[in-house]
Amino acid sequence: MSLFRQLWLAVIASTVIAFAGSFVASMLTARHYLESQLAIKNNDNASSLALSMSQLDKDPVTVELQVAAVFDSGQYAAVRLVDPNGKTMTEKTSPAITGNVPEWFVRLFPIESQPGHAQVSAGWNQFGTIELVSHSHFAYQELWRGALRLLAWFALGGGIMGLLGMQLLRRIKRPLDAVVGQAQAISERRFIGIPVPSTPELKSLASAMNAMVDRLKAMFAEEAARLEQVRREANLDSLTGLSNRSFFINQLAAALSDDDAIPSGSLIMLRLADLAGINRRAGRETADELLRRVGVALNEQAKGRLNAVAARLNGADFALLLPGVRDPAAQAEKLLHALNDLAAAGLIDGDRIGHLASGSYLHGHSVPNLLSRLDAALAAAESQSGLAWCRAESHDDQRATSNADWKKLLDGAIQTQRLRLIDFPVAGNAGQLLHLECPLRLQAAEDGEWLAAGSFMPMASRLSMTTELDLTAARLALERIAAGAPAVAVNLSGESILDAAFRARLYAQIASRKELAPRLWLEVSEIGAFQHFDAFHAFCDALRPLGCRLGIEHFGRQFSEIGRLHGIGLDYLKVDGSFIRAIDTQTGNQAFLKGLCSIAHNIGLTVIAEGVQTPAELAILPELGFDGATGPAIPRN
Repeated sequence: MSLFRQLWLAVIASTVIAFAGSFVASMLTARHYLESQLAIKNNDNASSLALSMSQLDKDPVTVELQVAAVFDSGQYAAVRLVDPNGKTMTEKTSPAITGNVPEWFVRLFPIESQPGHAQVSAGWNQFGTIELVSHSHFAYQELWRGALRLLAWFALGGGIMGLLGMQLLRRIKRPLDAVVGQAQAISERRFIGIPVPSTPELKSLASAMNAMVDRLKAMFAEEAARLEQVRREANLDSLTGLSNRSFFINQLAAALSDDDAIPSGSLIMLRLADLAGINRRAGRETADELLRRVGVALNEQAKGRLNAVAARLNGADFALLLPGVRDPAAQAEKLLHALNDLAAAGLIDGDRIGHLASGSYLHGHSVPNLLSRLDAALAAAESQSGLAWCRAESHDDQRATSNADWKKLLDGAIQTQRLRLIDFPVAGNAGQLLHLECPLRLQAAEDGEWLAAGSFMPMASRLSMTTELDLTAARLALERIAAGAPAVAVNLSGESILDAAFRARLYAQIASRKELAPRLWLEVSEIGAFQHFDAFHAFCDALRPLGCRLGIEHFGRQFSEIGRLHGIGLDYLKVDGSFIRAIDTQTGNQAFLKGLCSIAHNIGLTVIAEGVQTPAELAILPELGFDGATGPAIPRN
């Protein structure tokens, strides 16, 4: 039985006991009072009758008439005249009556009418004794009316007390519910605080729970800060804060090979001229300041662009990866202006300032081939005097290029349902299948090629058409589950979850097949989740009750934001493949990933590695704490 019901029963029981005791005490008191009043009345009326009879003649007719006159008033049950020897001279009696008073009430509270006695005299001699007994039904009626009034008052008082008790119990129950909700949230990996009530006992309980949550958050924040520093040391250049060479090569390889990567883009390489000479002539501090400012300029061009990466490859070489940018002329011109500004500020002297090379790429190109083309273009730029920018040979993409072409293509594919899911296995450490990762594919035309999500989703995002694609992906996933798939994961775009109407439609779509929901895994990219965090929070709160598994993919680049995940209640994280490539040889990333897995496990998250390329990478993942992996190294059954 719940505490709320027990408290209600206690309130009701105490009210009933108080009422019953008060009712019985009141009835007994009233009965005693009425009996006393009857006794007084009987004595007074007997005395009055005896005095009247003493003053009149004592012949039998007169005596009879006086007794009858009193009796016929209807107030008396018996009027009797007894001579000094105890012999009844005259007597009038009537049967007992109770009126409209229930018999059970009469039996429960009997009223005794004590007879009144008075002496009747004849001169100086005693003529007889008058005995008079009043009817008690008047007393019963009064007692019954008093009982009804008392019941009505107690009913009214009980109702008022019930309302007050309900408010009091709700006030008590509210903080208890909050504590229960907090405990439930913790079991769902959501570490939330609750308001502290004013009741001392409940205040101490709520304060203790909040303190525990705060300690957990502080512990996670401290560990996350430490690991963020490890990540920066392993993957970023300490001077400029840009990606270092090894991490940049991993990111470039992912941009060229991952199925969900943007299929084309540009790469810019920048080389400062005579860095060693600047260091020698102006000093190390000036050279370091120059490198930092170049880093700022590169970061400015990468900021706000999806998956753009700025890196320092070595002492004087920098790179800027721009997925989705077909012509990097604007970015190259801005970098040339930045170099001119540095020269004007006196950080660079002489005519030789720096050189730029740019080139485009397509999905499937190799990293060495792309870098080789850029190196050749950079060598050509170095052969020129002053600032120079050379383009590497380009590769044209024959797909739709204008917004209108893409809109027509996407509309046609959605209307004719030229959409499908393909699947990649996600396996646990023991080789068991965790789920099928099912990215969306779109057929460009009837009997045409099937495009990967990276080819069309960026344009769909730009044209605000992601919601229909994501709803289709969820529907196809449910159909695949209904057909017997053990579990299916689909990716949803950040732009879609930002739309409240999309969240409502997705909820209705999954709720209509709620029995399949526990096998549906829904994931949002790290960028989409943190860029639209409030919407992502609302998305998780809405879908969690259906039983869906919720996660973030491509996680790791914004690891410092992990503290924001405490209150969401996620189920899993998929770590970005750029951290996994060559992990068997990168000790810095190993320490970072081991700590990441530890933190994630402490808040109940499953951790999955993305883009595992080789058996060596796969073999080391369990040691780092990963629960599963996906990528080319995972065999298809």
